[in-house]
Amino acid sequence: VQLQASGGGSVQPGGSLRLSCAASGVTFRTYAMGWFRQAPGKVREFVAAISRGGGLQYYRDSVKGRFTISRDNAKVTVYLQMNSLKSEDTAVYYCAADRYTSARHPRAISYWGKGTLVTVSS
Repeated sequence: VQLQASGGGSVQPGGSLRLSCAASGVTFRTYAMGWFRQAPGKVREFVAAISRGGGLQYYRDSVKGRFTISRDNAKVTVYLQMNSLKSEDTAVYYCAADRYTSARHPRAISYWGKGTLVTVSS
């Protein structure tokens, strides 16, 4: 199983980035997918999740209205569109696949990607 995240980089406050995560080795449509992040010295935290069919999305409060999660089951890829980025969004972002629940809780995650770094700084 491999979750390959990409799209991270450096951006100024107020800017945008789009993260992608391509899956292989899993039946993608049977997994809820999520994004988590971990800033230096902090615990990994939930950012956003999407249901297997894509009809339900969940977000942490601090990113609501700025981030959008989506998925394309035909392309076995999940996306995270991040707009109006703030310095506090700086972190390594991890893609996650959850076979049995909603991909909102780290302990329930079946598979993790390796992470992609997002740096928001002027």
